[in-house]
Amino acid sequence: MEPNKDNIILSTKAPYKKYGAFFIPLISIPFRMKNLIPLFVLFLLSCGNNSSNDKPVTDQSSGIELVVLGIAQDAGFPQSGCQKENCRLYWDGKEERRHATSLGLIDHTSGKYWLFEATPDLKDQLHAVQESAGTNEHPSGIFITHAHIGHYTGLMHLGHEVMGASGIPVYTMPRMKSYLQTNGPWKQLVDFENIALQQMTADSVVQLSENINVIPFLVPHRDEYSETVGYRIETENKSVLFIPDINKWEIWDRSIVEEIAKVDHAFLDATFYDSDELPGRDMNEIPHPFVEESIQLFKNLPDSEKAKVHFIHFNHTNPLILESPERKRVEELGFKVAFEGMTLKLK
Repeated sequence: MEPNKDNIILSTKAPYKKYGAFFIPLISIPFRMKNLIPLFVLFLLSCGNNSSNDKPVTDQSSGIELVVLGIAQDAGFPQSGCQKENCRLYWDGKEERRHATSLGLIDHTSGKYWLFEATPDLKDQLHAVQESAGTNEHPSGIFITHAHIGHYTGLMHLGHEVMGASGIPVYTMPRMKSYLQTNGPWKQLVDFENIALQQMTADSVVQLSENINVIPFLVPHRDEYSETVGYRIETENKSVLFIPDINKWEIWDRSIVEEIAKVDHAFLDATFYDSDELPGRDMNEIPHPFVEESIQLFKNLPDSEKAKVHFIHFNHTNPLILESPERKRVEELGFKVAFEGMTLKLK
């Protein structure tokens, strides 16, 4: 049957073409629909007059959002030189890359965003958080936990060889600040004013805006070059605990169970799943809470408290970094396993 000449015929397989901020289907217009063609042309002209094509489309979200930008231990996944089973899955094209642990904090109302950790994967993570925030602007600040390679070496991307940034606030504790000021190549970032070091005090509030506070607190870790901190991120509605590295829960001068009770979400060190993960290595030299130890410690918590726990910072050997029976078991017990792209509304 011949199509009705009074209707526009849309093809479900038609390609889509961008006009300004709109995508419209290329359509088949019957020859005798002369009365609709001028209207269609006017529509295209009005849509095509858009001067923002060089910028990402602004996210129309409002409020404050936390974005998981990476979940792996310092070296990422796969790790350099790794031929273990997990890594082989990536080299064989069966798994995707995982970036080093980092969080992005976005205030959609002001358009500002902050990074927690400057990882070696900064360029990918910066792009991801800018896409989420709908901006091309540099971060309004970067919070560093300590001087291990997965947590600060991404600062190199801010230098004149790459971004040539100007005065980006970098929040550190005193030893970390001194380390960056006195050791190359980081000293050059300070001397060239690519970064502006902001010294923090443990348990003191860093106010980022009227609605956002960040509080650093000391945790025991291998502090060769700097102290190590975790962070509590607070808004008027929600709070988040972030402890990507700690030696063991029981040697901390605080109770992790009590700290979890104070917040809505807790991103906690899960570097290794158990003590058998690195055959031939002395695990006492690289202490972390094994996931199995944390599960044992948290096993009697009510379901509502277990659901706050998001395990993060996985070594490339950790089965939780992939879909695995161990990951399924952890989730069935009521805990969460962080993943890249995960978002939490904090306001």
